[in-house]
Amino acid sequence: MIFAIDVGNTNIVLGCIQNGIILFTERMETDLRRTELEYAIAFRSVMELHHISPSQLEGGIISSVVPPLVNVLRQALAKLADIEMMVVTHELETGFSLKMDNPAAVGSDLIVDAAAALELYGAPVTVIDMGTATTLSVVDKSGSYVSTIIMPGARISLDSLVSGTAQLPKIGLSVPEHVIGTNTVDCMRSGVLYGSAAMLDGMLDRIFDALGYETKVVATGGLAYAVIPHCRHSIVLNDELLLQGLQLIYEKNRRERA
Repeated sequence: MIFAIDVGNTNIVLGCIQNGIILFTERMETDLRRTELEYAIAFRSVMELHHISPSQLEGGIISSVVPPLVNVLRQALAKLADIEMMVVTHELETGFSLKMDNPAAVGSDLIVDAAAALELYGAPVTVIDMGTATTLSVVDKSGSYVSTIIMPGARISLDSLVSGTAQLPKIGLSVPEHVIGTNTVDCMRSGVLYGSAAMLDGMLDRIFDALGYETKVVATGGLAYAVIPHCRHSIVLNDELLLQGLQLIYEKNRRERA
């Protein structure tokens, strides 16, 4: 059994995986103020909720876009179990080549997403990850990672809209009854949700035009469930894509190190 962690700017996604099966997926807030001990206690509590003992862990893997937390989390896991935590970088075996100007600058979460999407859905494939930022990662028909488009996430867009205006209220990201709203709240919700969906549809059209062919499209991330159903393109929702990618990369590189 391995412990898999993906550290995003807003949330940490974590889970235990055994024989390729994800036993659970949980989210907690990314908090730079927490100590190794506090994270260790939090991880133990999550595992206990799922009736798993740290002694069952054989290894672990971390991907992170928050570098200061990597060693904190490695030390937190060391307090719970005598395991080595693999850290995702562009130098690990992923199953694809990174055709970017600076491969080291590609976020580890994007690498993990692409590895899982390529394995599960095949090339060519575009991966939408809707977190703090919304990203579209493109793997071409040769199986090479060729680009990531980065845009403000739906939540950041909404927060910016509210903080930059005097009369717009704070709202949740629920779906309005109609795209043409008749009150301020529904008008805002329409703009954020349907606007995000339209933006994704438009970007996919432009990606396909640039490639000269269409790709399969898979989406993941905390806000995908709210936006993707309103897109006009055919998009597969996969909430477990990150953990699936972490497990895949762990197995590929464990065999190489053995």
